[in-house]
Amino acid sequence: MARALTRTWYRIALGRAGAPPTVVAVAGEHMGIAVAAAERHAPGAFAIAAEVADHSEIPLGESLGKSALVDLGPAQDVPAFRWPVGVLPKLSRAAAVAGARHGWVRRADPSLLVIEAQTTADQVTDTFLGMIERLPSADNLEVRVLDHFDDAGCADVWLTSRIDARRILRFLDDHDEELLGNGHLELSVYVRAHRATLRLTEHKTVVWLAADGALEADVRRWLGELAIPAVDALVTVKDAPHFHYRPARSRDRRKLGEELYRQRLRRVDTLRPSPPA
Repeated sequence: MARALTRTWYRIALGRAGAPPTVVAVAGEHMGIAVAAAERHAPGAFAIAAEVADHSEIPLGESLGKSALVDLGPAQDVPAFRWPVGVLPKLSRAAAVAGARHGWVRRADPSLLVIEAQTTADQVTDTFLGMIERLPSADNLEVRVLDHFDDAGCADVWLTSRIDARRILRFLDDHDEELLGNGHLELSVYVRAHRATLRLTEHKTVVWLAADGALEADVRRWLGELAIPAVDALVTVKDAPHFHYRPARSRDRRKLGEELYRQRLRRVDTLRPSPPA
């Protein structure tokens, strides 16, 4: 028997060029469906924040299936940054990310070179794939399905066999919306010759992690070629309470695992949170 689908109502703040942000209440089986419906409601609009709607904002016709979206008026104190698909700040706390912008910084770390870049929804795919194209070598792709995906409570680590950058790019291009737009995943490309990792994080930032600075100048140059400027500070969605979601037409956790298996990735580990001390 098919499982009954339940809908949740969300408040979605929408930004649009040349217009002040607005808020709508919209229902969906998961947040990605609600975000897509809200963006379709206002051509040219993009989601800038979200949260679960209060019962008072759910229309009376909902119980009869008569309503799917309600305009709630202007959005107050919500920065109109175009977040990559998969993450959104919490609407009532979005002021905390008022400084969000496009750019990269070097993060302080005692043992690793860490360079983190943030870009907007329309550029994140080109940025991550563009960085992979520029790598001197690549060995494996890891897909980490995180514990908050479908509230599973554990993270599954999937790994390709030893493959090169060209095959990694082809795989990601074939599954771009499914993988790159899913805020419940982290994607890592291992560069073993340089003891380095290029990662698309769960917060949709692109991070270079390396044991030394041998490729630092190259990474800085690659980011410049991709039109991402160095900035003095980087505010990301993790600096505020936020949500992770998957795109409207993407697979749930179980079906995604089945697809990764069909694509010959191996589940090499399942990570569970440590019990409290």
